[in-house]
Amino acid sequence: MKNAPRTLLARALGLGCSLGLALACLPAHAIDGSGLPSYPDGLENFGSGALPPPGVYGMVYTGFAQYDHIRGNNGQDIGPPDFRVQVGVLAPRVVWVTQQSILGGQLAFHALAPLLDVDVRAGGRNFHSRGLGDITVGPALAYHASPALHYAVGFDITMPSGQYSSDNPSSLGKNIWVYQPLVALSYIQREGVNADVKLMYDFNGRNGATQTRSGQAIHADYALGWGFGNGLVAGVGGYVYQQVTNDSGPNAAAGKSQALAIGPNLKYDNGKGLVVTAKFQQEYDIRNRPEGKQFYVKAILPF
Repeated sequence: MKNAPRTLLARALGLGCSLGLALACLPAHAIDGSGLPSYPDGLENFGSGALPPPGVYGMVYTGFAQYDHIRGNNGQDIGPPDFRVQVGVLAPRVVWVTQQSILGGQLAFHALAPLLDVDVRAGGRNFHSRGLGDITVGPALAYHASPALHYAVGFDITMPSGQYSSDNPSSLGKNIWVYQPLVALSYIQREGVNADVKLMYDFNGRNGATQTRSGQAIHADYALGWGFGNGLVAGVGGYVYQQVTNDSGPNAAAGKSQALAIGPNLKYDNGKGLVVTAKFQQEYDIRNRPEGKQFYVKAILPF
């Protein structure tokens, strides 16, 4: 494991960010009332499939997302002219990479507790909430096929821990359990091509307040860049998202949700354990969900 990078990104981070409630008072969309899943798509960046050597590690995610359009089944804008959702997030995360090996992979665990600031404007009304969102925990197995190629498999569980009210579209939780198997793959070189993909599949629980279950979905974060040999990697990244089964229940949407996003991204590794990534992405080809843009920064902090 001496060749394993200290880049600590081996799971699909589910911030539990409750953007999905921001449209509860508007026309039905795929993904229970909004078209936005619990996981903020595109959050991950370079190194998503590489775990560090055994030990306990701390990291933090921070960023900002803004949505100003709602797209219907044909991509048309169906939202009110004053619609806007803004979300700020600060999400500390702890990862424990154990000494235990299972099926040839390192056993690891993680927990993440997002702190959210959600502001919603729609239909002449404003809503604001601030506090703890939905907590995500899960195990993972990490593999290092070569000094450059790394991959991980995991299973995340997002719990309905955030404050929720069906009358408050700025609620901090989605009031559902989400079960998310995942696989992440990273190709890391100090100089040359760097590539990452993290593939996830969502099984959404039923919202007991609305009696609606969002459809299952497959989605992936990606990053592609070039390492310059000085710790800096620059390139492009984003995500793709496709709902694969229909919603069910009283608020079920008529169609499935889909989206893609792309934008510039950066990574800096000082070679001593400090790794920082940054990404801006703009969304395109949206169906049955809000459309917007996001900016995320992630830092791995050495102890």
